[in-house]
Amino acid sequence: MDLDPASVRAFVAAFDEGQFSHAAAVLGLSQQAVSKRIAKLEAQLGAALFDRVPAGIAPTAAGVRLLPHARSLLAVAEAAVAAVREQPRPLRVAIQGERQGAFEQMRFYLDHNLESDTEIVISNVSVTSRDMLVSGRADAAFARPHGGPHPLPPEIAAAPAYLDAAHLLVGKDHPLARRSSVPLRELGDMTVWIPGAAIPSEWADFYRELSEFCGVTIDTTPKSRQSGGDGAGGDGITAMLDLIAASDSLATVSGDNFRNPWHPRIRRLPIVDPTPAYPHALLWSTTNTHPGLPHLVDYFRDNYNNDLAADCWIPAPDRPLFCPLVSRQ
Repeated sequence: MDLDPASVRAFVAAFDEGQFSHAAAVLGLSQQAVSKRIAKLEAQLGAALFDRVPAGIAPTAAGVRLLPHARSLLAVAEAAVAAVREQPRPLRVAIQGERQGAFEQMRFYLDHNLESDTEIVISNVSVTSRDMLVSGRADAAFARPHGGPHPLPPEIAAAPAYLDAAHLLVGKDHPLARRSSVPLRELGDMTVWIPGAAIPSEWADFYRELSEFCGVTIDTTPKSRQSGGDGAGGDGITAMLDLIAASDSLATVSGDNFRNPWHPRIRRLPIVDPTPAYPHALLWSTTNTHPGLPHLVDYFRDNYNNDLAADCWIPAPDRPLFCPLVSRQ
């Protein structure tokens, strides 16, 4: 039986993304094209590979069994193409969503390094950028190097990429809305709503460590205008801001480099004295010999915004990498 590589690639993308629409975006195809390719593969194999669920799709037992073989088929195909062409494949860089500051920074890098053969790969909360790096699906990844449910393997190296200074987002009727800034010590008496921190992850650990430092309560529960409705699940950023804008008590923490949708009733307040900063590193495997990797690492290491570090709170495990001079004092 000859399996169509395009169908296999669509299956793997759908498995990783959890939705046909997300897989289509990753592959640069229409959702209909992805569905047709997977239907063709299911017809060839005589088995359903996915079940429809409220959140998107879930792999069947047959789909789970197929996945490692599908990945192997794609890897062999890529190796064959590279061997014939005698040139490396594009460098793949994983980013945790298009709203992240790393996405804009990579676009700037590519705009100013036109000779670089580099692809941006978008990850998600179920398959993070760190997961993509460790599994070999990406050559490099932007992520916090510490925390998370699984420690990074010892061969993973890290260079500081950027610090993302935090601010508070509240609705215009919130008691703090007219303030120009909020000292970090005042957060100790507050509850901030960060539903994404419910997912075991390096970012959830960041907020846990922030809570331990200043006493702020992190609320991860889903919310909606009506009980029983959908919360701010999935991407959910717009829905989340709608809820905060309509409330006189909800607040959340976001980063200066994170691209939030604009909302007329949302007020943005810098957090100061000190400013919490999320540490984004560029991660890669020291066993990776891709020729495009050293230039990428050197670029982000040289352009790291370390001038912010002295005025920021950064979790203790990250300080040696992101502010080594301060850490030695």
